[in-house]
Amino acid sequence: MFKLSEIKELIKLVDGTSVHELEIENDGARLMIRKPGKTEVVNVQAASAIPTYTQAYQPQAAAPAPSPQASAQASQPAATENYHQIVSPMVGTFYRASSPEKGAYVNVGDRINEKSIVCILEAMKLMNELEAEVRGEIVDILVENGQLVEFGQPLFLVKPE
Repeated sequence: MFKLSEIKELIKLVDGTSVHELEIENDGARLMIRKPGKTEVVNVQAASAIPTYTQAYQPQAAAPAPSPQASAQASQPAATENYHQIVSPMVGTFYRASSPEKGAYVNVGDRINEKSIVCILEAMKLMNELEAEVRGEIVDILVENGQLVEFGQPLFLVKPE
């Protein structure tokens, strides 16, 4: 099985080269990363699984016009410039807890370190724990529980220490 940190590193490596497709098989799991044009494709599945299912990241369409309230907030100085964003390393479903009965991994105001689990991302029936990779305080959670997220989408804002 591939670790989330390994997948993220491979995506960065492929993105920074002229390689357009990378396929790796390891311990019964297969990882395929394709980069046709500006689309990133991540496919992780067990080698014995039935048909290949590929989820692709497509750039989002233009955002809708901001509401008057959002315009008022935008005119205020951006206080988030000094915050670190924890972003999604894959397309998937965001979960704040390991199960509905359990409490959230982190809440606004919680202090975290580099190894703190902040959420789970489900991709193709695989539950992937996401580590913070930064030390600090959670100042905002940018997505809702159960929401689909895109590759590179900001999930949390952290005030780094």
